[in-house]
Amino acid sequence: MLLTKLKQLTSGQFIRNVGWLGGAELVNRVFRLGTTVTLARMFSPEDYGLMSIIYTTFEFASVFTLRGGIGAKIIQADEKDVKTIAETSYWLNWILCGAIFIVQCIAAFPIAQFYDKKQLALPLCMAALTYLMLPLFLVSTALIERENRLKVTAMCNAISSLVINSITIILALLGVGVWAIVWAMLLGNPVWILITWKNHSWRPPKTFNIERWREVISFGGSLLGVDLLNRIKGNIDYLLVGRFLGVEALGIYYFAFNAGLGISFNVMNSFSSAIFPYLCEARDDFREVKKRFFSSIKRTSTVVVPLIILQAGLAPLYVPLVFGEKWIPAIPILSMICLSALPYPISFAVKHLLNAVGKTWLNLYWAFFQTLTFAGFVLVAVKGGIFWVAAAVLIHQALTSIYYIWAIKYVFNNK
Repeated sequence: MLLTKLKQLTSGQFIRNVGWLGGAELVNRVFRLGTTVTLARMFSPEDYGLMSIIYTTFEFASVFTLRGGIGAKIIQADEKDVKTIAETSYWLNWILCGAIFIVQCIAAFPIAQFYDKKQLALPLCMAALTYLMLPLFLVSTALIERENRLKVTAMCNAISSLVINSITIILALLGVGVWAIVWAMLLGNPVWILITWKNHSWRPPKTFNIERWREVISFGGSLLGVDLLNRIKGNIDYLLVGRFLGVEALGIYYFAFNAGLGISFNVMNSFSSAIFPYLCEARDDFREVKKRFFSSIKRTSTVVVPLIILQAGLAPLYVPLVFGEKWIPAIPILSMICLSALPYPISFAVKHLLNAVGKTWLNLYWAFFQTLTFAGFVLVAVKGGIFWVAAAVLIHQALTSIYYIWAIKYVFNNK
């Protein structure tokens, strides 16, 4: 009986896609571990704080490229509309990514002034060049995912991870500081361009065409609101810690997230990336959607939950041994951040379910409420220091589980 259940859990297209993505994430995690250890030993807490600001700025700005929304529209589109949607998306990507490049370059100087770190302006401008590479592979990537060929996506993840982490480690050891991560960001994207072009026949149109732009923007716009609010929620604690407690405290807090949640989050991303196309493939059969949804949660939780608990419990042992004794103050924070990830398997699955059944507006409303309440939790907690900020993250995540249970009942009880 047990062997039969295990066989069922590890069979089907979804789990094969997860296997490829999970393998890529395992490779990524091995490389990332080397990078994290190197940066932990070469960077000071202030350097970690500066790195956090660069990544946070990039995360916010990249939302407005509509990367996720446009790609999701290509995956979700009817077969007869795919060609037109893809061509429209290509040109929209250039318009949006070009605009974000300009905006980030302009914003780099007031951001540097906000944190009183003038040396941040140039790295922020250089990092913005990344946006000008995105249109060259976003459409091809979405078409590959639409065809459920996530093996190719996994290959891109693994090889780009090798490139990015190798560059980061080498430059960090050479003592170039935060420039190590900037150059790594820039040199990782060409991998995606080469691999996706080699593995898909679609090529950019030669003539400008945005015939279906309203449809693409309408779909992507709903997801834009969700993505923006999720990015605000995912980074507002960094912003508030950096502003009220200083860049050094931000460095310790960011290290706890990076070293603690990294492994679990990468594994969850493997499952999450596979869920949306897996559900969309069955969108004409609601019973099959329901079956796939619950099996996705079960499979994800079976892997992720034990990993999270193990990582949180072993933090006092591996942090000083692997990263160095200077990071011992981050251990309680790291453990709480790990445990805050326990609701993630269900939250990712619910988000993709709502998108797949056309209820993107519900994701938007929830993201707004969740972001607002999270900001309130952090604003109160930041007065007590980074330990209480981490506690606020844990408590808030636990409370959000109530919504996910309601959302599942809402979708399946109204059909």
